[in-house]
Amino acid sequence: MNEYRRTPDVSPDGLPFLTILGLRDAEDDDWGRLRGMQYAQLQKTMWLRIVVHAINAAIILSIYIGKAPATALVAFVSALVVALTINARSDKMLADAEGRRISTNEVRQKSMGALLVGLAWCVPLIVFAQYGGPADRAAAFMIVAGLLAGSALINGVVPLTTVIFGAVTGPVAIGAFAWFGDSGLALIAAGFLSMIAIGTTKVAHVYLKACIAEAGMAEKSEVVSLLLREFEENQADWLWQIDTNRIVRSASPRFVFALGKPVEEIEGKPFLQLISGEAWETGQFAPSLHELAEHLKRRESFSNLMVRVTIGREHRWWELSGTPMLDDNGTYLGIRGVGSDVTEQRESTEKIAYLARYDTLTGLPNRLMLTEALGDALRFVEQWRTRCAFLMIDLDRFKAVNDSLGHQVGDKLLAQVSARLNELVGEDKLVGRLGGDEFAIVIRDASDKAVIDVVARRVIERLSQPYHVDQHTLYVGASVGSAIGPRDGGTVEEIMRNADLALYRAKDEGGGEHFSYEPALHSNAEERRQLEFALRSALEKRELELNYQPVVDAVTEEVVSFEALVRWNSGDHGSVSPVKFIPLAEDTRLIVPIGAWVLEQACREATSWPEHVRVAVNVSPEQLFEPDFPATVVRALSASGLEAARLELEVTESIFVRDSGVAANALEQVMALGCTVALDDFGTGYSSLGYLRKLKFATIKIDKTFVQGAAQDSAESMAIIRAVVAMADSLGMTTTAEGVENATEAELIRALGCSKIQGYHFGRPMNAEETLNVFRRKRPNDRLTA
Repeated sequence: MNEYRRTPDVSPDGLPFLTILGLRDAEDDDWGRLRGMQYAQLQKTMWLRIVVHAINAAIILSIYIGKAPATALVAFVSALVVALTINARSDKMLADAEGRRISTNEVRQKSMGALLVGLAWCVPLIVFAQYGGPADRAAAFMIVAGLLAGSALINGVVPLTTVIFGAVTGPVAIGAFAWFGDSGLALIAAGFLSMIAIGTTKVAHVYLKACIAEAGMAEKSEVVSLLLREFEENQADWLWQIDTNRIVRSASPRFVFALGKPVEEIEGKPFLQLISGEAWETGQFAPSLHELAEHLKRRESFSNLMVRVTIGREHRWWELSGTPMLDDNGTYLGIRGVGSDVTEQRESTEKIAYLARYDTLTGLPNRLMLTEALGDALRFVEQWRTRCAFLMIDLDRFKAVNDSLGHQVGDKLLAQVSARLNELVGEDKLVGRLGGDEFAIVIRDASDKAVIDVVARRVIERLSQPYHVDQHTLYVGASVGSAIGPRDGGTVEEIMRNADLALYRAKDEGGGEHFSYEPALHSNAEERRQLEFALRSALEKRELELNYQPVVDAVTEEVVSFEALVRWNSGDHGSVSPVKFIPLAEDTRLIVPIGAWVLEQACREATSWPEHVRVAVNVSPEQLFEPDFPATVVRALSASGLEAARLELEVTESIFVRDSGVAANALEQVMALGCTVALDDFGTGYSSLGYLRKLKFATIKIDKTFVQGAAQDSAESMAIIRAVVAMADSLGMTTTAEGVENATEAELIRALGCSKIQGYHFGRPMNAEETLNVFRRKRPNDRLTA
């Protein structure tokens, strides 16, 4: 790569006379290179100058032949020939000076040649002058003056040669005129020399300006070339260029590599033909190719255009930008641009977008998409004064299948259930999975109430038919609860909650039934009332306790944290499942005092663990919406003495459904204390991709359904885990895989790049005393057990 050279940025008009002559350089600029450009021009006029000198020498000889001695004439011719030869030799030595810096010695040699030529021409002015009259002396001076003027024009690029020639011959001519009493001619000679000096300086000014401008353009061209080369060598992007006929020209090496063809098969071919594959013959272009073709046809600029191309038989995604090329007259020359292959980024984005809106196990829309569809249906109802419906479906006896045959069989059963549900929905209906074994159907137009009953009966009938999974014949039924909008609620939350109440009624009736929501629905409400009453006094009666499940480092398998899990042993109802009492606590807002107790208790018990072990506490959205939630965290830390960095709060994606700004503000205040925040059950509920960057989560917890899917060699589940891990790594977050139940799953998750692992394989939930036993073990490889 050529060395970068800085062009002098000083205007010639502001330079001293010696700098213009080349006898002194300005500071901090590359004048040596500029001098090389000057002196290289002398080679181009060398023969012209020799011919001019020869012609003028012949005129001198014709004037003084027969008047001056022959020896003087021969001496003059000989001296001139020698001087011109030396001068020509120095010109040849500087022929390559344009591409380099010239040395002081080379300048001195060139100056010596000019001096010798000047001394040779002094012979006619001094020696011949005594043999002729005033007219002869005037003629000789006119010849020398002509040579001076010609040198000022021809050698203006190098004013030093003209100055030396004039400095030698000028004073000699003036002296000779004065000696022979030609005072008038002496004055004329002096005036002429002054004009020559001024003219030489002006010519040098003009040429220096041209040289600096030329050097500047060359420098800019060099910089552009350097940038283009570095761009091609160091970036994944490549350059492309087409002419007025949209034919590829000047294909760059990376562009050739991207097309996967020899450069001979690329140059001169239509751009669209090279990237459209078989579509070039059929004319069935992808929409993105049509858009690109329109831009090229209209000869307009475009930026970051995503184009689906076909390279060989493989479909790829390119991101292209282009700008029209115009000449100095504004004539269109083609389009030049940059491109890059973004196939991997595109696929990763599509996978994450799919993860945000679709359930990965069944391929059905997830809770987010169902929520949006119900919201659209309610707006449609309000606009057209009709009705919509929401059907919530829960499988009967599914838990027994999971417990007896395992999660793998259960997941395959859920996949078959989703396929059957898809068969039952039409264009105005959307079926999706809410989570677990719960599904839902949104009916956009339920003006005919009978439609709801018909769909519900078909669902129950179809899902109750036998399933064949891994040589097992399974029987599960379905219960359905429905709510009608806007009769049973004016918001999405109300409709979904009331459909859930109706579903509870169907389940209480033994399953296999459909119930619509009614205001007087109390079958499940009574139990909920009793549980609520008992839950309100659970804290006072000390019926709540905490269990802890270990989270280990994926590489070392050392315990890095425990997740605190609240348990309720009611004196009236016995052991109540968290699945039952946690939603009840959230609905009644009892989760706020319970959550505060969990925080304080978890922090207090964590102080007895090693300092590197952290405690993770689940936080309900209801807690985050409390104005004093950050103060609750501060009180828990102060009362226990636990360092803030050892406390991690786990939240689910549902916090973004309501007022996300309030939740985000609360979490930001907690993070300011030094606590970290983890996003639990990522991808199973509401989308929160936009908040991953804003809230700076420390950890993303990958739901166990993905882990189980990956363990079943589900390429999609593994791709999604990789996408989440890659996304987390790029955002500076760690990942925790949940639900790891055996060594095979642990090894798989470790290979997929997860940072931490949680699951029964490393330990079941245990009480506070049992957590201390984990650290008392002497053998570090002992498997954690409850």
